[in-house]
Amino acid sequence: MAIFRKKYNDENNMGFFDHIDALRGHLFRSVIAIVVIACYVFWNKKFVFDTILFGPKKQDFITYKWMCKLGEVLHMPDLCVQVPNFKVISTTLAGQFMAHITISFVIGLIVAIPYVLWELWRFISPALHEKERKAATGVVAYASLLFIVGAAFGYYFITPFSIAFLVSYNVSSEVLAMPTLDEYVDFVTSMVLMTGVAFELPMLLYFLGRIGIVSSAMLRKFRRYAVVAVLLVAAIITPSVDMFSQTLVSIPLYALYELSIFVVARVEKRKKKEEAEFYNS
Repeated sequence: MAIFRKKYNDENNMGFFDHIDALRGHLFRSVIAIVVIACYVFWNKKFVFDTILFGPKKQDFITYKWMCKLGEVLHMPDLCVQVPNFKVISTTLAGQFMAHITISFVIGLIVAIPYVLWELWRFISPALHEKERKAATGVVAYASLLFIVGAAFGYYFITPFSIAFLVSYNVSSEVLAMPTLDEYVDFVTSMVLMTGVAFELPMLLYFLGRIGIVSSAMLRKFRRYAVVAVLLVAAIITPSVDMFSQTLVSIPLYALYELSIFVVARVEKRKKKEEAEFYNS
């Protein structure tokens, strides 16, 4: 306990540049973790491209299989999404190499997110009081879980349905859909990353609720405005302009908003309990 107090006091007596040096160390270790994972991904090119990246463009992708089985059970054949066969082309000399590096880094970032958040928490936590640290117990686990669930939702649901819709959309028989490799990589990675970040909404409102900026009553009052905000966010984070992709993003985002109301209400209840214990002690 004495060692912990000494470490805590030393960290609180650090100057501005000492904090900068500490932050640099946390960022350096985070970057190293991302680079190590990215290097491993880079050396598994065939699996990464053929199975992960190009999976949503194939008819045997797991999401399409699930939807076909669901259509059979519900006797709704329209649920079985048919993806037109299309090729992805590379129009630049270094296009394939740059796409390889990009997808390796993105997967490295996604896999390393729990460690990156843990390093960030190690930097922030010494500045918090003991009660604040206890109240934020599990924040890294919850934030990591929300990001991973969001990224998975973006990859398994939004991406394949969006690809199927956009490739099937045809303005004329004279037009052949042949997206470039850069466009395809940007589309998939944007869907996955931005959806993962968007799923952090409950964590953001949790901290805003802790410091008193937002309340559950305020969130309930602004529900109608939240619908508009969710539609705007969905329009921003989806790379395409079609309403189908934006609707797929909007539904879970609004569900997260409702979850955030519940989370903030729990925060308020806990704060009232802490205040009652303080005044009764």
